[in-house]
Amino acid sequence: MSFTIDEFIFLAKELFNAGGAVMLPLFLCALLLWYGLGYRFWVMQAPKTMGIRDMLDFYCGNDRKSPKNIVEQAVQQGIELKRQNVNNLRRHLDEAFYDYKQEIRKFSVLVRTIVAVSPLLGLLGTVIGMIETFDSLASMSLFTQSGGIAGGISQALISTQMGLVVAIPGLLVYSLQHKKQQGIERDLYQVRELLCNQEISVGGFHNEIQRTN
Repeated sequence: MSFTIDEFIFLAKELFNAGGAVMLPLFLCALLLWYGLGYRFWVMQAPKTMGIRDMLDFYCGNDRKSPKNIVEQAVQQGIELKRQNVNNLRRHLDEAFYDYKQEIRKFSVLVRTIVAVSPLLGLLGTVIGMIETFDSLASMSLFTQSGGIAGGISQALISTQMGLVVAIPGLLVYSLQHKKQQGIERDLYQVRELLCNQEISVGGFHNEIQRTN
């Protein structure tokens, strides 16, 4: 069964009216949530094609090769710092990698906040709907201007449903992205440790270290 745009807009208006005052905040939360998740997906989408040691070895001989992801960018920058023979390399690498860490953590607080707040907004809508229901029961009004008993029950159920619809998919997607974020952070840590270690057994990278020392 297909819907026209006008029918879809009509159904959306009906849903908003039935859900009450919390529907607009929940809709805004959904927009912000998926914007943040989309940005994080775009930043971390490129897969890792080789191990860290192989990556270091590869970029020592291909320093002009365009990096495909954040870890490869960090490897290139780290090798460049290693070639410059800077003092306190570990501190310079920490400073260089800080921006990469901040990039993959971007919007994580926003996403977690929305996932936590959305069910509470739905619960608030439930409370408002139940208040409307009990007010209507007290006055014995099945239908009133604000909805009456039927409207109050509808608002209580729809707002709760909407809060869960926003939160549950967001939580699942964020969990997958957080796992990938942790993997990238481990890779950055490994890159730093290998660059600071003077005894690397990989041929190309070992030779490069010997030339820079």
